[in-house]
Formats: sequence, C-alpha cells, structure tokens
Amino acid sequence: MSLVTTLTQTNQNHPPLVLIHGLGSAATAFKPIIPALSQRFRVITVDLPGHGQSPYIKGQAMDPKSLGRAIFETVEREYGVKEFHVAGNSLGGWVALEMAADQPQRIKTLTGLAPAGLWLKPASGRAPSEAWSYYMAKVLRPVIRAGLHVIALRKIGYANVSPKWKEFSYEICYDSAYAMGHATGYFQAWDGMLGRRFEAHIPESVPLTILFGDTDNTLPYPHSQERSLAPAHASWIIIDNCGHAPMWDYPELMVKIISQTSGQ
Repeated sequence: MSLVTTLTQTNQNHPPLVLIHGLGSAATAFKPIIPALSQRFRVITVDLPGHGQSPYIKGQAMDPKSLGRAIFETVEREYGVKEFHVAGNSLGGWVALEMAADQPQRIKTLTGLAPAGLWLKPASGRAPSEAWSYYMAKVLRPVIRAGLHVIALRKIGYANVSPKWKEFSYEICYDSAYAMGHATGYFQAWDGMLGRRFEAHIPESVPLTILFGDTDNTLPYPHSQERSLAPAHASWIIIDNCGHAPMWDYPELMVKIISQTSGQ
C-alpha cells in the first residue's frame, strides 16, 4: 500500500507524532495546528490511499485496521520510527484506535478528534448526504478557487460542518474542498467502514483522549458517540460550540489537549 507522508519537524529530540485525516480529506486538514505542534513534536502527516498525494491502487484493503497497518509500515520504512504518538480526526481517529489495539506497544498515546467507528449499529450502505458532499466538490472543482470567496457557497459547504464556519480561513476551505474533489479513494475508504465499528481492546498502557464537538452533525450524539465502545480508561471530552473538525474550530485547544495527552 503506497502512502505519502510528510515530516514537518526534524529535531531528533522531539517525540514523533503521526496525524491521520478523515474521509475525503488530506494531511492539509491539520495545517491550523501543525506549526504549534512542531514546537513539541516531530510531526508526521499521512495521506491515506486515494487522498491527498497518495494514489489509490485497485484492490487494496481500505478498512481502518488495514489502513493502520499501512501507516505503521510506511512510517517505519520512511523515517525509521517504530513508536509514536498519534492523533486522528474522523476516519483517521478510528484508524488510530485500531492501531492502538493492533500494536499497542508502538502507540505511546492517542488523541481521537471526533473519531468514527463508535456507533452501536454499523451502517450497511452509503449515506446520500455524504455522497452529495463529494459530488458537489467534484462538480465545483473548476470554479472552487474563486467560488469560495462567495459567502453563500461557503455556507453550503461548511455550515453543516461547524457552528464557527464563518470564521474559517479561505485556506481551510480551499484545502478541504480541493481534497474532497480529488479524493479518488473516497468511496473505497467509505466502503471499508461499512458493516464495521470499533470494538477491539486497547490496553491501559496506552493513554488516550477522545473528544467530540457538541454540534457534530457528521457523527452526532448519541448514535455515533457511543462511550461504551471506547476504552474504559479513556478521557472523554465534549467541546462546546464545536463541529466535526475540532482542529479548525479550536486549534490552540487541540494542540493543548494533544500535548497534555502525550505528556509534552
């Protein structure tokens, strides 16, 4: 499985931190928090297959556990890093949880930013609303650079993502729209989640924090925030006035929580 990764901090004395994005997104989703995190970590960002700069290869496994194993393999091969802290958003949070359950000795700490997979009843098919977001991004690709300057278009794309959408920078909107419109592995990654949920065991040796926004419309409470599926020792946080991408709504707070979870 071919993954593109980027190392944004080369200080060997800083501990490595791997950031994993969500469905239809890319490593660029973490831009608002990378500069501050880079003061404390060797930050490694990952583009999942068919997302960002990583190609999708037909037939490759796209379920969260397989994606996690590909990240382990790629990070060790590219940087010689076997153990690291990890933080993931949405699908990326689910992948991080699977990694901690699969190879806990290699995950120092875990921070789940609105992680997927914590639902009692797994989806059996694709949700039309999510498919609509993808097709809209594809259709608007030729005009997206100029169109995102129009407040009405931003509202259509982001009002359901966050109550703070009006405060989003142009760069956040452009990067996310571009990532969605070019995500060739979007439906394959989506299908990799169907019929599944996170239900593996993560030992207490892995400190972890799970957080959700109180207005997360993508993974809403209570259907997609089932605490009983999370490890019993996890810190569980709800952020007020926050949507599905906490690193966009409250970047400074996310840096603080990731740092506190990791003990940095």
